[in-house]
Amino acid sequence: MNYIVVSYTIYLLVTIALTIWVAKTLFNNGRVFLIDIFHQNEQMADSVNKLLVVGFYLINIGYAVYTLQIYSEINSVQEVIESLSLKIGGIILILGAMHFFNLFVFFKLRRNSKQHIA
Repeated sequence: MNYIVVSYTIYLLVTIALTIWVAKTLFNNGRVFLIDIFHQNEQMADSVNKLLVVGFYLINIGYAVYTLQIYSEINSVQEVIESLSLKIGGIILILGAMHFFNLFVFFKLRRNSKQHIA
């Protein structure tokens, strides 16, 4: 059995599914912050929100594909699981970092927006 191909397939499926889930969560919940930042201009908030999601997809899926290669030989199911745990764990850390970066940007924009009103 070709464990490398199985590993690549599982890795890509899990990584893309996680990226989509996080992006949808950010998109749905980030809208409220963006509407506030853009002073109730829903059209602008929705447009920026969509652009942020596209950038999020490009960065995360691009990184996942970039780091796809597995350098060691995989000869068992145990090695598949061990290899995937490292690779998927790395992607989860990247997704978490991107999530907190987005939150940081939202809060900073919101604070700046509130300061310009006052």
